[in-house]
Amino acid sequence: MNKKKLKLIHEGNYVIEVEINLFYESEGWSPYLSLDDALKLDNAREALQKGDLQTASKLGKVYKLVPVAV
Repeated sequence: MNKKKLKLIHEGNYVIEVEINLFYESEGWSPYLSLDDALKLDNAREALQKGDLQTASKLGKVYKLVPVAV
């Protein structure tokens, strides 16, 4: 069985929302993700670290964090 999940990655002033698939099995370590999804998360984090928002936006939704003065 698999289930779609949104993962949030925070780097600096940005957050990216990346969709991945989690796989559930009755045996072994569960849930787990595919190698492609793991690389997708790594690439998204690396793009944000470099400030490459164009590449990051191809991997998921990118949000800019703005401090709120109260």
